[in-house]
Amino acid sequence: MTGTDDVLLVHGGTPLEGEIRVRGAKNLVPKAMVAALLGSGPSRLRNVPDIRDVRVVRGLLQLHGVTVRPGEEPGELVLDPTHVESANVADIDAHAGSSRIPILFCGPLLHRLGHAFIPGLGGCDIGGRPIDFHFDVLRQFGATIEKRADGQYLEAPQRLRGTKIRLPYPSVGSTEQVLLTAVLAEGVTELSNAAVEPEIEDLICVLQKMGAIISMDTDRTIRITGVDRLDGYTHRAIPDRLEAASWASAALATEGNIYVRGAQQRSMMTFLNTYRKVGGAFEIDDEGIRFWHPGGALNAIALETDVHPGFQTDWQQPLVVALTQAAGLSIVHETVYESRLGFTSALNQMGAHIQLYRECLGGSDCRFGQRNFLHSAVVSGPTKLQGADLVIPDLRGGFSYLIAALAAQGTSRVHGIDLINRGYENFMDKLEKLGAKVELPGGSLV
Repeated sequence: MTGTDDVLLVHGGTPLEGEIRVRGAKNLVPKAMVAALLGSGPSRLRNVPDIRDVRVVRGLLQLHGVTVRPGEEPGELVLDPTHVESANVADIDAHAGSSRIPILFCGPLLHRLGHAFIPGLGGCDIGGRPIDFHFDVLRQFGATIEKRADGQYLEAPQRLRGTKIRLPYPSVGSTEQVLLTAVLAEGVTELSNAAVEPEIEDLICVLQKMGAIISMDTDRTIRITGVDRLDGYTHRAIPDRLEAASWASAALATEGNIYVRGAQQRSMMTFLNTYRKVGGAFEIDDEGIRFWHPGGALNAIALETDVHPGFQTDWQQPLVVALTQAAGLSIVHETVYESRLGFTSALNQMGAHIQLYRECLGGSDCRFGQRNFLHSAVVSGPTKLQGADLVIPDLRGGFSYLIAALAAQGTSRVHGIDLINRGYENFMDKLEKLGAKVELPGGSLV
């Protein structure tokens, strides 16, 4: 069980109303920070959120001799990789234990130093995200890898060289690995079945600013022509569309009204369509998007998650909380992470009616259909939620528990709230701005 400093008391039943701001995307900013390692001079990254993943990468960069300091405006970092050096194995291990991002240091460090070390990796427990494929890719570029007791040691005896790679699944992490490695490799790299999320496009924009040559085709093929040298970049990170959707779902579940400053329509079009089908209302202007519950019953829907441009898996968990308040049977088919519906057992303890199935309850088969994973859900609503003791399982599931506690009658004790800091900047302050009734166990209101 977590300590009292990692517990939040949530007094539910109050609509969330007000304005919050989302800054740069969690799924872009740490990767753009890693990209700075490839430059021959300093880089400026703007719109950086104060989240744990950013702090982890900042610490790892500093361990490797990169100077990281605040820039001229709030949320700006200046990263100077002029004096990159090897880092102490124990220090890397201490910094990296809670994140999977260190695997993306491999390519840049092989280019800069000729070697790299990767310890055991952490991250959210929502299903398999095997790192073996990362190492297979690096071998194709010419790296040698030795597994030792404390982690993986990588060397590049010669300059890495371009290669042809086809991903078995359009994985975001694998696509990032190829991009960060191929830009300085000799020759052309062709990556087919690549991920094409907005955060991937933004990372490509960062690398192009540095001097990379990268083209994206409409068939999920990315071609990278290696160059001999990259410079620093100046870049403003795209806003976090996943956080924006989480607050949108919170507005719906609590019958509230939230203006998300920084939210952008283009990267959220699929979510906005689904939000409207459920019965949520939104209004878009140049500065952000207002989300609210217009009154009346919400609509049950059939939903399948998918890679971009489909409905993002990170949008699914917060929206499922709102679907417990919809009239009828909603069907949710999770096709990206096999264990992402595990969080629903806690919602059932709060009064929801959610049944999980091993079959593909959707329009198309997926990777998990014959593999005995509970990856489809039927949500029967509306049901009144009651406060409960909740232990946060992962980042998005954790925020979903927070939404459920805010929508429920009575008081919930939410354990493990520090995990939410991985991807939601100043979420406690934002809750206060929206009128949430939350407090720490000592009795102090947040």
